[in-house]
Amino acid sequence: MKYIQIEQALKQKKGKVSVRGWIYRIRKQKDKIFVILRDSTDILQCVFSQSKFKKQWKAIDKLLIESSIKISGSIKADKRAVTNYEIEVEDFEIVNYAERFPIGKDKSPEFLLDVRHLWLRSRKIQSILKIRSTVFGAIHDYFRSKGFYEFHSPIISSGAAESGPTKFTVDYFGTKTYLTQTWQFYAEAAIYTLEKIYTIAPCFRAEKSKTSRHLTEYWHAEVEAAWYNLDDLIDVAEGLIKHVVSQVLKKNRKELEILGRDIKKLEPTIKKKFPRITYDQALRLLKKKKFNVKWGKDLRTMEEDKLMEYYNVPVFVTFYPKDSMAFYKPRDKKKPKVARCFDCLMPEGHGELIGGSEREIDIKEIKKSLKFWKEKIEDYEFYFDINRYGSVPHSGFGLGVERFVKWICGLDNIKDAIAFPRTMTRFKP
Repeated sequence: MKYIQIEQALKQKKGKVSVRGWIYRIRKQKDKIFVILRDSTDILQCVFSQSKFKKQWKAIDKLLIESSIKISGSIKADKRAVTNYEIEVEDFEIVNYAERFPIGKDKSPEFLLDVRHLWLRSRKIQSILKIRSTVFGAIHDYFRSKGFYEFHSPIISSGAAESGPTKFTVDYFGTKTYLTQTWQFYAEAAIYTLEKIYTIAPCFRAEKSKTSRHLTEYWHAEVEAAWYNLDDLIDVAEGLIKHVVSQVLKKNRKELEILGRDIKKLEPTIKKKFPRITYDQALRLLKKKKFNVKWGKDLRTMEEDKLMEYYNVPVFVTFYPKDSMAFYKPRDKKKPKVARCFDCLMPEGHGELIGGSEREIDIKEIKKSLKFWKEKIEDYEFYFDINRYGSVPHSGFGLGVERFVKWICGLDNIKDAIAFPRTMTRFKP
């Protein structure tokens, strides 16, 4: 007997079909039992009639939600059914009787995180994970189509790439090491052999944050390219966002509908060019919103959200104050108080998606910045080596994939953008 997926059965519309999956919903009457069967592709109503299964009726009546079952029968149109078709069951095999499923209605978000291993079966999380898969595939396709090589760096590293105590420590055979925050320094070494590289890899930041935008373990899409200046880099970032969104709209309309996502809020991203404004321009726009930000301060979440009220597409904010930026972001030669960097901010209150910059290649300037940030100069000898031998201008950025998924799906919390979220207070299941 050849089994097909529910999506194929729905396309077949009539005739004999055999499907298999799990009971998503079940409704029992005296002489009929209505099962909504689910698999990875869709859901479908299946009708058991007591007149056909008198001997097996007790066995059928014992079925509960999430029991696994194989079903054969005739599919036909029925507008009353959840997906407008149903199967009149003619034969079946119960694979497993599920126990009473612990997830019902009106469960709190924390409870659903406690039973995440089971909540993955919900149509909501299933839809998000399908979109997430499309996002990952589209990122790979975009960079490979542009001649970038995929490059992998270590997860365990000897030091940090960002200032501040946001590192997870690892006891590495008695030596203190860290889980990576970014591939950047390894990537900067690799561009001298591959020139244009990208990765999608897990990164770890021990930020004591409980916001709806932060995870301690997340997936980072990162880029590094020799000879690229800031404008080149922003062009790549804009093209990437447009490509990913276009692929999701092409492949995941059904999932977006299940999530209740208004695709009209995604379509401008494909059709319109993204604005590029400077930090100074951003401050002037915020002032009109009665938000007075002192020059030199980085933009906080509330200020980013207020700024994005002007836009319905992603926006690149460039040339932030140098003294609030990481040591590897170079000063602009014409305006030394600002760095040649950018943040990409997302509409609808979803905040920063990408941070990127040109890279400083002047060793003296790097050392000055490290001293400013009170970093140990001797810890960065390998980084100086990168720039001692044939250094060239280069640039790179990092994109938080879960933040991208969060915005595409219109989620309230980033924890739903990954199968098993890790936060300050959650490390299981």
